[in-house]
Amino acid sequence: MLERGDDTIEAFRARVARDECDDLAWWHACQTRIEAREADVQAWEYRMPPTSTAILPGAGQLLRGVPVGIKDIIDTAEMPTTWGTGGYLVSPGAIVDAAVVTLLKRQGALPLGKTVSTEFAYFTPGKTRNPHDLSRTPGGSSSGSAAAVAAGMVPLALGTQTAGSIIRPASYCGVFGFKPTVNTVSFSGIKAFAPSMDTLGWFARHIEDICTTFTALTRSEAIEPLPDVGGIRVGLRNLPGDRPLDPDVAQALSSTASRLEQAGARVFALPLDTRYDDLVRHHQVVLAYEAAQSLASEFQQHGDEMGARLVELIEEGLATSHADYRASLLAAEECRQALSRVFADEVDVILAASAPGVAPQGLDATGDPIYCRAWTLLGVPCLNLPLNTGQAGLPVGVQLVADRWQDERLLSIARTLVAAAG
Repeated sequence: MLERGDDTIEAFRARVARDECDDLAWWHACQTRIEAREADVQAWEYRMPPTSTAILPGAGQLLRGVPVGIKDIIDTAEMPTTWGTGGYLVSPGAIVDAAVVTLLKRQGALPLGKTVSTEFAYFTPGKTRNPHDLSRTPGGSSSGSAAAVAAGMVPLALGTQTAGSIIRPASYCGVFGFKPTVNTVSFSGIKAFAPSMDTLGWFARHIEDICTTFTALTRSEAIEPLPDVGGIRVGLRNLPGDRPLDPDVAQALSSTASRLEQAGARVFALPLDTRYDDLVRHHQVVLAYEAAQSLASEFQQHGDEMGARLVELIEEGLATSHADYRASLLAAEECRQALSRVFADEVDVILAASAPGVAPQGLDATGDPIYCRAWTLLGVPCLNLPLNTGQAGLPVGVQLVADRWQDERLLSIARTLVAAAG
């Protein structure tokens, strides 16, 4: 049986090639792990029957035999979708899979089940608990995906981010979480929330698996580490930058920066003017306005069943003028273009906080996405690095950020920095 977390995807494929295990070995190992931990963690909304496995034929499949968790806002033909609604809205199965599910299957991956999402991927939490401390939230909205990967139930799981729904739970659960440049992987077949920002990404326990999945889904060249980190320019900047940092977060940023400097990177405070801090407010305007449109039908039919915070957001969006919405989009575009010049001239990557601290106590909220909002509005790629721990040994992540469409560069730098940082 495969040991929890020891295999990368490439190592598993190498073991299969040496006849040390078969293509379904990881699938069966995950089933065993789920049986051992699911009653506590509750990461799954629906699971495929253990015997219903079929790998599509194909040559050169990078994900052949790799079990994958599918967030429960993503259409699947073989599994129901509830969009985190707790049952007031259920689809028994879509006519066709979402585009990303089809792409995964073509690469030989095996969808293992649907992971718990918050209600329509907003703030109303589901049943999932943090594997590191069952009294704490795993974050949201990709709660089940992050928790399932952290608990060793699955090596790879899909998430989406419209505010902080990949980076924050990755930080709380202590796994790698990657939000690519917006529109890198098709959102077709996934319930929209705020379409200008909705981004598909994924979680894994190994940076190598994040990279392999990117190559599999985008048909890019294999992402290799750089020869060394000497000369890599790392700018330190949180958005917003005017909030006092939690001691655990400050320590995580300082520790990561020190490791990078010891490995040869050049780390420095990055001066960005206050208009970038204003992006947090602009994100809220865009989020509310677009959510009110995307969920118009659901709100019309099920508004009295929706969670209070979702109703509040939709009503806020209905009260937002198109002029205010347009102004926020234009402010974001101005910063987006200016930031590209910063990346071209001053930095290779930005090092920033992923979340305000370790996972908060309690299961009635999913934490604050404050340190992700601006980056998500900008559409840039972000990667949570699970390199540090805070109070009581709980994970506290930091994120690397790159310019739009520099995903491969970001992941290559990350592979190098993670190896250098130990």
